[in-house]
Amino acid sequence: MKKTILLLVLFVFASSLAQESKSPALVTVMGEGKLKIIPDQVSIQIAIESKGTDTKTVKDQNDAKTATVLKSIKKMGLAPADVQTQRVNLNPAYDYETKKTFIHANQTIRLLLRDLSKYDALMTELVSAGITTISSVEFQSSQEAKLQSEVRKLAMQNALTKAQDYLSVVGQKVGKVQSISDNSVSSAPQPFYNTKMMAMQTNDAPRETLAAGELELSVQIQVSFFVN
Repeated sequence: MKKTILLLVLFVFASSLAQESKSPALVTVMGEGKLKIIPDQVSIQIAIESKGTDTKTVKDQNDAKTATVLKSIKKMGLAPADVQTQRVNLNPAYDYETKKTFIHANQTIRLLLRDLSKYDALMTELVSAGITTISSVEFQSSQEAKLQSEVRKLAMQNALTKAQDYLSVVGQKVGKVQSISDNSVSSAPQPFYNTKMMAMQTNDAPRETLAAGELELSVQIQVSFFVN
């Protein structure tokens, strides 16, 4: 009986070693795809603020300012779907110098301008309408989803080329894909910001304040190929 158990253990151990020795060979590489694109639209975040000692008065003032701003935006031809209110805040704040409590009203709006040629005119219109802050200006591409697919393909081709380079030296070939892992870090490119509103020129001289630059889409993947 003991001999039988011993033989069984040895058989299982030998089978395990045989399976390990038959584990398929793999080559694992990092692939990267990059594509530079010209932005064709811009997302702008603005804020309208008011301050006072009476809550209702401050809110009414800020609502009136916001209505004027929205009217100006509509005049510039932006579609309703491209204008979104993001935050409305009404908060008390104590001023230690005056020993008074002030009420701060703040309304944040995000705009999507699909025609970059209207950028300067829109900014001038917003300032004239009474906005307080331009929080951010983020350039985008309307084709980003489609182009992102192309970047993924470039990353995969890059990984395949690397694997072929490595294996060609030892006389082996790349087989089927064993696994793919996307290691990309998602981040929205923001090549331009403008938070100093009062620096905008007030004369009629021609000016260019738009610097859209380029956006870069990138994808990083890790791919394991079987070795033939």
